[in-house]
This record gives sequence, structure tokens and C-alpha cells, in this order.
Amino acid sequence: MSRNLPRTAKRVVALGLGIALAGSLAACSSGSGGGASADTATSDELAAALEEKSSITVWAWAPAVEPIAEAFEKAHPDITVDVQNVGTGADQYTKLQNAIKAGKGAPDVAQVEYFAVPQFSLGDSLADLSGYGYGDLEDDFTASTWNSVTDGDAVYALPQDSGPMAMFYRQDVFDKYGIAVPTTWDEYVAAAETMHAADPNQFIAGDTGDAGFTTSMIWQAGGHPYSVDGDTVSIDLQDEGAKKWTSTWNTLVENGSLAQTPGWTDEWFRALGDGSIATMLTGAWMPGNLEAQAADGSGQWRVAPMPQYEEGDTATAENGGSSIAVMEQSQNKLVAAEFAKFATAEEEGRQISFDAGGFPSTTADLTDPEFLSEAPEYFGGQKINEVLGQAAQDVLPDWQYLPFQVYANSIFSDSASSAYTNGTSLDPVLEEWAKATASYGEQQGFTVETE
Repeated sequence: MSRNLPRTAKRVVALGLGIALAGSLAACSSGSGGGASADTATSDELAAALEEKSSITVWAWAPAVEPIAEAFEKAHPDITVDVQNVGTGADQYTKLQNAIKAGKGAPDVAQVEYFAVPQFSLGDSLADLSGYGYGDLEDDFTASTWNSVTDGDAVYALPQDSGPMAMFYRQDVFDKYGIAVPTTWDEYVAAAETMHAADPNQFIAGDTGDAGFTTSMIWQAGGHPYSVDGDTVSIDLQDEGAKKWTSTWNTLVENGSLAQTPGWTDEWFRALGDGSIATMLTGAWMPGNLEAQAADGSGQWRVAPMPQYEEGDTATAENGGSSIAVMEQSQNKLVAAEFAKFATAEEEGRQISFDAGGFPSTTADLTDPEFLSEAPEYFGGQKINEVLGQAAQDVLPDWQYLPFQVYANSIFSDSASSAYTNGTSLDPVLEEWAKATASYGEQQGFTVETE
């Protein structure tokens, strides 16, 4: 899209999908911070590396990375950056894993979604950047995104964007049925029942079973289904947060209030455009997707905080977002690391990312008055970043992903599809998913504890 459009008009991102990785994964070392000690380099050594002729290869699918590479080359004329799109999310992860297994062929730098970072930090596949002083960048990023790329003192990637969750909703649909915008989950369920009863073709939301959405919703409910301590992993998809979420979502699944329209299809975007799907509970990167793909909804969409389990609470979670990592195989780590820093922590790289569709992970940008004052016509002139920026501050802390989350996400539909199709409880789905995930973890050499 045109670079002179406002940032909110261009937040178009590709969502990665989980995959089953080929071959066995190396068991991660025990203790905080992962495996081998980080390489070290002073700021002078990093700067000197940028003044020597060399090249790096970057694997990424985000549209921002190519112009970021061009800006980096302009700033450092001795460096050549070869950006390769080898596939979105799942496809790239398969190629990365194959290169890791072969011991050769990996790029210097790779885009890695947050849920996949633990998996690729196994066996030192990702370089620990803490020895370059990058641990000092912690305060530049939101707590949730920084937590997703670090393990103890180790820094395995730098956050590029974020996806704090909010409720995107059709004001016209709520007005049509005389329903107040829900602030609690009880109100949300009641609104769903009211509008679906009035019109069987009207749905509060669409959900056919998505692993990333499910874990984010459990996170928002205060759940901690995964705990990782070295090579010991705990999986509990029946904890209080998981039960809290299913107690709400089961009602919507069982009474048919959720559209069974696969996400990211033409049919789905038409439903968002005509309002037959009235809300989306998703990451803050969604505005550009709506503007680009659901143009008929212009002027009708608004943004509100996520509904809460207790009136007055403000809890939310992350959904989506990617980091920039340096691969341990890289033979040019200093330049690769500086590229990662340029793309994520330096103003020029960050701005390019925002212009191409990313939602900030950097605290300075989330509190920038210009950013907060954006009032896109698509959202009726609402200052939506005031809501989304606050959501970034309200993400619940201490979330952990599995060190084999990519695989876990890839098998979720095996358990979930029939429940969504037949309108039955999700509790057995989570039980089955936990068992299958635990079995895989044990096969990879982890000690897995289940509840």
C-alpha cells in the first residue's frame, strides 16, 4: 500500500501457522538462560563490523523487512542484505528446522513469531545477543514482548511488533439490536444470544478452532497452562484460567452463536464487511486488515477493551507478533545482530515497520502523542490507539509458551474441529490436546508433567 497512508491504514500482517517439525529436536539445557554462553562484542567492535565489506541473508515474510534492509544498506554502504521470503510462518519454520538439523543452510537472521521462539532457542539454534549489550534494551520494549524473547539473562531475539488483544466491534450492529457494548464476558454472552435469536444469520464472532486464539484467551483469563524449567515441562489445560475461558466459550459454541466461517477467507472478510460477524477478539495489528479487506464496514467498526470476567478488571493478552532473531549458524553475527537492532529498536527501522503494518512493541512509540491521536475514518474517527496502547500495558505477565509450541499449535484442530462443528464442550478438546502435546514432548526427550 502507499507509504503516505496513515499507519493505521497499513497494519497488514501475515499470521503464522503451526507445523510439525521434521526430525527430533535437541533437548534444551537446564537452568535459566538456555545453553552455551553468549558471544561477546563491544559497541566499538559492532560498529567496526559495519565498516567492513560483508553480507547477511535474512529470511522473513513481513512486508517491512525489504525496505528496512534497503535503509540499513544505505546507512552502512559496505553491507549487503539479501532478504528472502522462503514462506510464511510454517513454511519458513520447516526450512529453518531442516537447516538446523543439517548443520548448514540457515540464514543469518530470521523472523520468528513469539510462540516459536522457545522452540528455536533449543540446542542453541538462536544466538544469545546478551553479550552484545542488548539486554540493556529491555526498558525499550513492552514487558510481554520482552518476556517472549528472553530466558533469564539470555536474549534470543528482539521484538519487532506486538499484538495486545482488544475487542473490535460493529457499532451499527449493537445499535440495531439495542445492545450496550459489553464490558464483561457475561454481557458478551448475553449480547450474542440476543442478536443470534433475533437473526439466525447474525453472529457475535467467528471461531472454527484456532490454537493461537485459544491460548491467548486462556492467557486473558489468567491461565498458566504451560510451565518450563529446563527440560522439565508442565502442561495443565484444565487450570483455573482454562476453565474460566471454557465456561464462557462453551456457551457460545453450544448455542450456535459463533459463525463457522474459516478465518482469512473471502467469505470471512465479507462477513466482517457486512456486519454479520459483529466482533473480533484479536491483536492490535488488525485495523489495516479490516481497512484493506473489509472496506464495506468503513465507519462502522470501533475498538474497546477486552471484556472482563470481573467488572472493573483490565486484563488482556498478546495475540500474534514477531521478533527478529540471529541464527547461531551465522558466520557474520555482529552485522546480523546490528541489523536486528536496526529493524526493531532504532527509530528508522521501527517507523518502516509501522508504515508497513506492524503495531509497536516499543514503549516510546506506544506513548507517542501523534500515535495516540490517530483517528481513522474507518473507525468513525475514534482514537483507537488510545485503547490499543492501553491494552499493551494491560497484558497479564508471566506467560510461557512450550519449547515445542509450533508442533502443539499444528495439532490443535485434530482435537477441536468436531467440537466446533457439532457444538459440543471444549473441555474434552483441551484434555485431548494436552495429552497429545505431552506425548510429543516426551518423544523429544522432555520430562513432561501433566495435570
